[in-house]
Amino acid sequence: MSAIANASVAQDHHGHDDHGHHHKESFITKYVFSQDHKMIAKQFLFTGLAMGVIGILMSILFRIQLAWPEQSFEIFRFFLGEKYATDGVMNADSYLALVTMHGTIMVFFVLTAGLSGTFSNLLIPLQIGARDMASGFMNMLSYWIFFLSSIIMLISLFVEGGAASSGWTVYPPLSALPEAIPGSGTGMTLWLIAMALFIAQSLMGSLNYIVTVLNLRTEGMSMTRLPLTIWALFVTAIIGVVSFPVLLSAALMLIMDRSFGTSFFLSDIYIKGEVLAHQGGSPVLYEHLFWFLGHPEVYIVILPAMGIVSEIMSTNSRKPIFGYRAMITSILAIAFLSTIVWGHHMFVSGMNPFLGSVFTFTTLLIAIPSAVKAFNWITTLWKGNIQMNPGMLFSIGMVSTFITGGLTGIILGDSTLDINVHDTYFVIAHFHLVMGISALYGFFAGVYHWFPKFFGRMMNKNLGYVHFWITAIGSYGVFFPMHFIGLAGLPRRYYTNTAFPYFDDMADVQILITVCAIVTALIQIVFIYNLIHSIFYGKKATQNPWNATTLEWTTPVEHVHGNWPGEIPTVHRWAYDYSKTNKEGTDYVIPGQDYVMQDVPLQDNEEELNH
Repeated sequence: MSAIANASVAQDHHGHDDHGHHHKESFITKYVFSQDHKMIAKQFLFTGLAMGVIGILMSILFRIQLAWPEQSFEIFRFFLGEKYATDGVMNADSYLALVTMHGTIMVFFVLTAGLSGTFSNLLIPLQIGARDMASGFMNMLSYWIFFLSSIIMLISLFVEGGAASSGWTVYPPLSALPEAIPGSGTGMTLWLIAMALFIAQSLMGSLNYIVTVLNLRTEGMSMTRLPLTIWALFVTAIIGVVSFPVLLSAALMLIMDRSFGTSFFLSDIYIKGEVLAHQGGSPVLYEHLFWFLGHPEVYIVILPAMGIVSEIMSTNSRKPIFGYRAMITSILAIAFLSTIVWGHHMFVSGMNPFLGSVFTFTTLLIAIPSAVKAFNWITTLWKGNIQMNPGMLFSIGMVSTFITGGLTGIILGDSTLDINVHDTYFVIAHFHLVMGISALYGFFAGVYHWFPKFFGRMMNKNLGYVHFWITAIGSYGVFFPMHFIGLAGLPRRYYTNTAFPYFDDMADVQILITVCAIVTALIQIVFIYNLIHSIFYGKKATQNPWNATTLEWTTPVEHVHGNWPGEIPTVHRWAYDYSKTNKEGTDYVIPGQDYVMQDVPLQDNEEELNH
């Protein structure tokens, strides 16, 4: 890390730092192998969106199968081929592969890299007052390793035997024995290689973000003047550095079990009556290693969205964020508690009941900082002069889904209650709302809000409103009914339930869910059209279109490699100086303006609030 830290010496806070930014760049160095954090943010954005389209398409395919099981559809034949959808009918192996790859792509490649990679790269240097990341080369390398891991993950869809199909958690023995099921062969090996590369790029990016925040803040930018977006992205990077190596160790041990005859996760395995030469291992060990990353991963996904929403809500309520220090404390508390609650995913693994009660306690404890954030967002909105643009709507929507999904988390966090609904649709409803939809809302909010910073233009507001309302209604239409069929006992990961007459009454609910899913997926085409059309034809943005206070809105609309053409601004105040009025005797507020930028010096007649 010291090598990156030394890069901070190269930053001159009050003048030009010449890293060759100003010579004529070729197409390759400017758009492909760029070391400019803003271009790398765009690369993460578009790669994440592309993976998101693939992940959503997969969900539509298996939702059609769940709604109309064992029926023939031409769309199955088109996307899966005759081998995996004979006569247009999806088989069980294809269903399991789709579910596995959908989960993997959405959790890691869209919500982790697409959200954190995009906004960490765009916002960290701009909001702390830095020319760029601590190491531009490592930043570039991080993206290209992510791109390579994405390609390998997609290649795994087309190999003999099919893609990995042991669930996105890839539990042994299905993932550890190449001969276990069709999806345990080459597809599983490529899955593990892709994930190893993904973890490597994630660690490189996280170390870069941490060092940049600690070392490259401009003069006056103390930690307690940082915007909450930076706090969230900074703490997210720390969680990643702590927890991702554990998943890497699990993946490497799984590769050794598959290919080198070790027995970390295998013991007393029988296939077709034949005893395999594995003994001494335990699949539960893998569960511990996976969920030690898997639960912090939930917060790696949701914390950036929380930071984005905090920033957008304050800006569009025209009010200071309520409880700034409490918000920081809750981010830190969530980060710490997220590393000691992983066992609540394993209540049905035969865990000692006493240990289960310990994990129940720590899980319920994490509700406290989460509730602090929810109450502070609501209080920020209270009596605010609310500007209802698409970014604000998605921010409010995120608070709604986070609270809705969080309430069901209290049920799943209690070991005695969880055992009853553990492998049912209730769990799917919970984590899709609290993590998937909430994080996607944060992502959409961030794109609408910082689009002017990305591309120097504005997105179409009316298309944004259409996108929000249909997405919001559709998302609840998909996941709200799942709570009830889950409570009724409908198990997850079954490609059809026609063999169980008890579940026949729920067939209509599955159709409703699938119709809502298809509508919600199709409306994302409006978002993608709006995004691409606005890049070229959107209304040109002013320097500070939202009248915000943070430093990124002091940079020129046209991108400069180095962010500020002259000196980097000095910071004099915190990030949320809204609701200011131009009282007699004050000259720090421009008449008709209700905010003060962070780089405006404190006046003799102004008392700085103790923020």
